[in-house]
Amino acid sequence: MTDPHADMPVIPYGCELSRARAAVILLHGRGASAQDILGLADRFYDDRIAYLAPQAAANSWYPYSFLAPIQQNEPWLSSALSKVKRIVAACGAAGIAQRRLAICGFSQGACLATEFVARHAAHYGALIAFTGGLIGPPEHDLRHDGSLAGTSALFSSGDPDPHVPWPRVEASAEEFRRMGASVQLERIPGRPHTILDQELETARPLVLSLV
Repeated sequence: MTDPHADMPVIPYGCELSRARAAVILLHGRGASAQDILGLADRFYDDRIAYLAPQAAANSWYPYSFLAPIQQNEPWLSSALSKVKRIVAACGAAGIAQRRLAICGFSQGACLATEFVARHAAHYGALIAFTGGLIGPPEHDLRHDGSLAGTSALFSSGDPDPHVPWPRVEASAEEFRRMGASVQLERIPGRPHTILDQELETARPLVLSLV
């Protein structure tokens, strides 16, 4: 099983990629689906934007916690990152500059989105991480090479959260700042493991600014 996510579909919504002015990649959480996360597209909708939601194999991007040793989550993690990279490349081939591309996820999908952007630093339109952070165990060095100058990043999470500790969200936001991103950090005390309307309203301008 060297590339478990390779043959999984990418579900499109909104404008066709070939005609789109911008694109949003939506990454679902563990146990959810591409169709589930596409529900966010209606909250961020613009008819000039292509919304693309890849489906994870067995509804999970990687089998263990994002805080587990990275090798424990292989080859699933590398496969998931490669899946996102191929979608980004497809957007570029369709004429969409990375500065008009947002990568958005919830929970496991937010961790994947955050890790992808950090590993492939560039001027993206936005990273939107609903309850997520950089991947690796507590002692892991979160520093990454490259510049995220021009990228807007939203890190929004409940505290406490049963899966994503707030200190990792904070540390991830700080690393994105160090890499040059313009960061919004939103802590919501006592919020359950979900996405609230107020978070969607904070994220909406970041998406609509792509066009």
